[in-house]
Amino acid sequence: MDQATATQGPDVQGHRTRTSWTPSAILLALLPLLLLVGVLALIVRTDAGLGERETPPIETLHVQQVRLPEPGKMTLDVVNDGPDPVTIAQVLVDEAYWQFEINPERTLERRAAATVTIPYPWVDGEAHAIGLVSATGVVFEAEIPVAFESPTADRTSLLRFGLVGLYVGVVPVALGLLWYPVLRRLGRNGMNFVLALTVGLLVFLVVDMFQEAQEVALTVAAAFDATVLVPMLALLTAALLSTVGQALRRRERRSGALPLAYQLAVGIGLHNLGEGLAIGSAFALGEVALGVFLIIGFTLHNVTEGIGIAAPVVGDRPRFGHFLALAAIAGAPAILGTWIGAFTYSALWTTIFLAIGVGAILQVIVEVGRMIVRSQRRADEPALTWTTLGGLSAGIGVMYLTALLVTV
Repeated sequence: MDQATATQGPDVQGHRTRTSWTPSAILLALLPLLLLVGVLALIVRTDAGLGERETPPIETLHVQQVRLPEPGKMTLDVVNDGPDPVTIAQVLVDEAYWQFEINPERTLERRAAATVTIPYPWVDGEAHAIGLVSATGVVFEAEIPVAFESPTADRTSLLRFGLVGLYVGVVPVALGLLWYPVLRRLGRNGMNFVLALTVGLLVFLVVDMFQEAQEVALTVAAAFDATVLVPMLALLTAALLSTVGQALRRRERRSGALPLAYQLAVGIGLHNLGEGLAIGSAFALGEVALGVFLIIGFTLHNVTEGIGIAAPVVGDRPRFGHFLALAAIAGAPAILGTWIGAFTYSALWTTIFLAIGVGAILQVIVEVGRMIVRSQRRADEPALTWTTLGGLSAGIGVMYLTALLVTV
């Protein structure tokens, strides 16, 4: 038998036999799939044999965001959240019918999105009620609790929001990295305490990030099933990073501390991206006034992240450029987040980014935990001692206490 067209397969006794992939064998393998396609096509064509549906259409329209880009103008981002097409026929503003424009078209198929523009003289500081009326008479409501002109992406706004991201992201991470020389003076127990503290702060971050992702997912159109997407993306991200890490270790034949620090920075960076998104979107809705107290709260909350990033590389001597890169990777996403949140916020993409961040942090927790286990094993001690338990508890406690200062 030709070796190029044969594979090994088990026979009925469990022995390995050679199986030839001839055209007839390939056809047999594809036959179930072809039949499945035919059955699905038949179901769609005949409505599963139920005939034409005589019940009214099921219409659901989800208003994702309401913006006031300039005086005398409202815009609504909407998506068809139901199984049937929805045609927007009329618009009500403060119980009065109003002219409107819709792009790309008035009829939205399932999961289709559109932008509704309403030329309406809204009043700063007042509330406004909006109703989108479908062709069948169903009214989908949206509310503006306090009218407030949405930020525009001009030079001044970009600089202002960029500084906010710098204060709450890059600055505290860089300050935490300045503890690196002090960490190098610690003994084995002290270092394990800091590593456990890193695990503690990461555990807090992953729980906080998962909860935030679920809250944002609830604001996404139900047709996208974003709440299920969060744990699935988190697990896939953790599995992908773990697979890549194992492949790199096999190639390098060692476990690098610096790559782990970069992985940690990426995970924390995605978390800080989420923080920036929350701040930017809150400003876009006029719900948060920037103050010194808010900046101090985020700085105190995020400074421990820099300590956690520095902990894995205490045994090495990375070049100064690596510390600059780590601070940028972990902190700069907060700047990007404030820009996206303020100018082009998307609940679905925010959910995706947060879910990926959860998975990245989960994988880093496993890697830092392995470092603690290896160190304790060399000293013939269990992984969980009073030292490591204290570090774990301290990490969670510090993150919780500093989180109380953040009132977004």
